[in-house]
Amino acid sequence: MPFISKDWRSPGEEWVKTEEGWEKKRILECCHHPEHEGIDESRLEEKSKLPSESCEDNLALEQFVEKRRKTSDGAVQPHCQITIKSTREIAGFNGLSDALKRLDFRSAVHDIRRFNYTAKLLEMLMTQRLAMLPGCAQRVLFAMLEEVASHVCTSQQNIHTLRRLLGQLRATLDHACWGWPLGSSLLWERHLRSIDKVAAIASHIRIREPRDDAYPKLVDLPEECVREVLLRLDDHKDLESSGQAYGVMQRLVDEQRIWRELCRFHFTPLQLQHVTEGALAGCTDWQRIYHKLRRLFGLKEEYAEMIQLCRNCRCLFWKSIGHPCIADQDPEFQEKLEDVDKDSLHVPVPPHMFLKFFSL
Repeated sequence: MPFISKDWRSPGEEWVKTEEGWEKKRILECCHHPEHEGIDESRLEEKSKLPSESCEDNLALEQFVEKRRKTSDGAVQPHCQITIKSTREIAGFNGLSDALKRLDFRSAVHDIRRFNYTAKLLEMLMTQRLAMLPGCAQRVLFAMLEEVASHVCTSQQNIHTLRRLLGQLRATLDHACWGWPLGSSLLWERHLRSIDKVAAIASHIRIREPRDDAYPKLVDLPEECVREVLLRLDDHKDLESSGQAYGVMQRLVDEQRIWRELCRFHFTPLQLQHVTEGALAGCTDWQRIYHKLRRLFGLKEEYAEMIQLCRNCRCLFWKSIGHPCIADQDPEFQEKLEDVDKDSLHVPVPPHMFLKFFSL
């Protein structure tokens, strides 16, 4: 049970009881979870009929609903202020669970621009740091996984991503200490139920074929259009899968131009020169060159949208949403930034850099 204290050892923040447990009110206000969107006057009436000892919960819920009404036009901007450097006055500790909630990663799953970033973050946490996470972060992680499963089932997109995450999670649990993960047994029983739920969703996903009257279909597109589709794929696995799905695609995947453009996308001219003038000098098979480069240098991480770090206020935020920055509120601060390149103030944060802000 969380407590409220006004002494120097605790900030004395308000807490609200949700379906997932007790949450800090300031974090809950930054979230756009589906279960919070449905809170309305009818629920408030039901809460008001409860015994008098729940008055504090009713007040907190009313305040939360009022906050949602005021920001129903999209004014809420998910952001998280973090500590970059430890000093005597400021301890360098950032809570991962708080950051995931304040940045609203569960809603980011439903955005096609942010899905790959969220999936990569989930993959890194499950395969590399699952045993290091505290209980709160584990609950958020499995809630995000359930959200991914629900979104994939509804949209019928990125099914391979869901299955890969599920397979990696099961492989991680198979290597647990003495056959069982470390930590609370009750908490892990809840996690295992979540895994079974996600596995059931993944096993029941069936791709719905387009209706007979739907036009145009893939087979109706001219070869030039299909080639342009393949040129926009950034993974060799997607190219190989495309070739297995459609005969015309198989013929196009064998073209040298497809693999040449893929090489130019992932690798720099110096890296290309290193291979074409070295081990594969005189080779004209771009598919072979690509796989050689991939083994030597790895593939470039590319995301439609990434978390950004603001150098002014030390906030993490989504680029498309923005954040309430001190530079936008203080006129004196704005004068200092007149001669500064505004693009340099926001630093993109890849998933592996995002995790470095937390003590894992």
